[in-house]
Amino acid sequence: MPKRLPPSEQAAEPDGNGCLTGFMLPPLAALCVSLFLAFLLFGSGDANGLPAPLARIDASLPPLSSVFTPEVQYWSDEIRAWSAAAGLDPNLAATVMQIESCGDPQALSSAGAMGLFQVMPYHFAVDDFPYNPATNAQRGLDYLRRSFEAAGGDARLALAGYNGGIGVIAYAELTWPLQTQRYAYWGSGIYNEASSGAGESARLQEWLQAAGVSLCAQARDRLGISP
Repeated sequence: MPKRLPPSEQAAEPDGNGCLTGFMLPPLAALCVSLFLAFLLFGSGDANGLPAPLARIDASLPPLSSVFTPEVQYWSDEIRAWSAAAGLDPNLAATVMQIESCGDPQALSSAGAMGLFQVMPYHFAVDDFPYNPATNAQRGLDYLRRSFEAAGGDARLALAGYNGGIGVIAYAELTWPLQTQRYAYWGSGIYNEASSGAGESARLQEWLQAAGVSLCAQARDRLGISP
């Protein structure tokens, strides 16, 4: 049986390529359905084709930490709703979005991972539209939830499983791929600071300087957020 790979093999890269670069097209009929669904799903968005923010949010849902960048905060209400549906802490979901795409709904990595949560093509159903934020969140957060459960509630291990595959959780950290080790380092630090109620995250600032500035600039341009 082929190994089930994680939704994200690496974070998005700001390469300016088209949204379907590296994506294996489904049969023509399914593609037409996907395009039609995309029109319906994005037709009520703003002038940039982005979905309108949720009109209401359940006040009982946990608030999102203020440590995340403005590009991730743009999705604050959606992250809270998506996380509630998945049974996850919204700050954990936001941490993944921060590292994966910095809030760019059309992000694409060189490995073919797509969207806000950088989900690989084989995690989508044939009639899914991968770049629809809600669909992307559903597929990505489902894998994150399963990784979190396999990790026994350990956020660092869950983040490693999201990046490197749930199977890595059973092995010592020194045996993980270097990329997964870095991912766990960045993610666990950001999440710990976000969930502790801190007003800012030193680990997030470290990530921005090391890897995130250009990714967030791309997201900011896509979302139409002023610097």
